[in-house]
Amino acid sequence: MENAQLIGLSRQIALQRQMNVVANNIANINTTGFKVETLLFEEYKMPIARDKDFTGSDQTLSYTQDWATIHNFTGGSVTQTGNELDISLQGDGFLSIETASGEQYTRNGELKINNEGLLVTNNGDPVLSEGGQIRFASNEKNITIDSLGYISTDTGAKGRLKIVTFESPQSLTREGDNLFGGTNPIQDLNTKVTQGSIERSNVSSVLEMAKMIEISRAYQSLAKIQKSHDDLRRSAIQKLGTLKA
Repeated sequence: MENAQLIGLSRQIALQRQMNVVANNIANINTTGFKVETLLFEEYKMPIARDKDFTGSDQTLSYTQDWATIHNFTGGSVTQTGNELDISLQGDGFLSIETASGEQYTRNGELKINNEGLLVTNNGDPVLSEGGQIRFASNEKNITIDSLGYISTDTGAKGRLKIVTFESPQSLTREGDNLFGGTNPIQDLNTKVTQGSIERSNVSSVLEMAKMIEISRAYQSLAKIQKSHDDLRRSAIQKLGTLKA
């Protein structure tokens, strides 16, 4: 009986973590460049049933274990904004961003120029070119960004956006503020840059809501089973307590 409850509890814990992932996806439906996450599960077999009180050979028990969260890097829909500093990426590349924690990466192309003339993200982190930070003088106008990421103004070229990719994108880690951390970036020459547009989140609200309902029902079903086992144990204890030695 205890084994059954432990197995059910392992599944409930996994469902709770899955609900957190789905809730985070839904919360970022309108986050530019956000990539949906999915929780993966595996069967964890316990070779010795230490909680079994009956005689005989021990059983192999199967528990539920959440072992990884994967990122879905499928491109989101592209929306035209008309803002000359907005860009969208079509391909596998990421913009390189300079942060307090080092170089990080994003698909969020909502950019702006700060008071110092630096091209930055909405969080104020400098966007990097292949030569470093990108700075504009106050008199520079007509900013253009071509499909290869080259930036220019009416006074001349400003450099090329540092767009990178990774041999194993699933190794990237979320660092908050829609940024990813990763090692060994590779220069990306295939990703197309489109000025005056942004990439929307690739979260499907219908799919994520359906997942949330499915998780909620599964959790409630397990809770009922756990209660039934508690009732059986209570009943057994009460009956045993009435027996004469």
